[in-house]
Amino acid sequence: MADRFAAYVGELTKVVGHADRVKPLRDYCSGLLATEGRRSVEPMAAVTAPARVSAQYQRLLHFVANSEWSDERMLAKVRDLVIPSMTRRGPIEAWIIDDTSFPKKGRHSVGVHHQYCGQLGKQANCQVAMTLSIANHHASLPIAYRLYLPQAWIDDKSRRAEAHVPRSIGFKTKPKIALEQIRAALQAKVDRGVVLMDAGYGTNSRLRQAITDLELRYVAAIISSVKVSPVRADDRKPRRLSVEALARSLPNHAWRNITWREGSNAKLQSRFVHVCVRVRARPRRGRSACRRRDASDRMAQR
Repeated sequence: MADRFAAYVGELTKVVGHADRVKPLRDYCSGLLATEGRRSVEPMAAVTAPARVSAQYQRLLHFVANSEWSDERMLAKVRDLVIPSMTRRGPIEAWIIDDTSFPKKGRHSVGVHHQYCGQLGKQANCQVAMTLSIANHHASLPIAYRLYLPQAWIDDKSRRAEAHVPRSIGFKTKPKIALEQIRAALQAKVDRGVVLMDAGYGTNSRLRQAITDLELRYVAAIISSVKVSPVRADDRKPRRLSVEALARSLPNHAWRNITWREGSNAKLQSRFVHVCVRVRARPRRGRSACRRRDASDRMAQR
């Protein structure tokens, strides 16, 4: 196992640039695995160089904070190393759009803002990172990772300057970032999978259409108020209704109670239906549609 780890990290050192970064990268990766609790630089320095903690702390801190190496190249190298192992037991089946939040106090860490924090399930001070992961039944791997910068950060010139945020970086909604990550994966010729997304992204009609235009299939959660029209075999004008109303119109025998795992107090269960109903999305036209798209973007920014 130690030999495999050394070989893996050895491949990663090929994309960090200067030779002075090779040993700090090895120590940093070792520290991530060996340090218990909070994995900040100080305890990692104590684990990886107990006889010279102070010097190791400065070395790791410089590597993390000041070394100029490409995140994209590093993730591409990880992808190339890991995918062969992932696909030995089955092909890539899914691409997963998601965001991960990290609760943070203060306001100076890049991207920290009072926004929806999925880890806490409420609005709170946090950072949010956008990810695109590939997965099969045996493993998953993030292949794209980008920090989300809220509009408040983009507009705050002094805070941007203090945190060394490049002037070239402008505001992008989470769906736009997700679409860029998908396009980059296609350009890198990553094996295709069905794109999976929660309602924060699935409700965004522009994102769904863009994924369709890229000739990818998707499975998207949506909110219950999304309007659709059932596809009819006759020539009658289809009725426009919410997906909630459509679901409630299905016969009782189509529904099943399903329990999927134990919860903290009781088994987690709910009612599900598995029926193929062909529909077309029917957003409102004009100003109302613009308002709903804006609301969808705001929801996705959470």
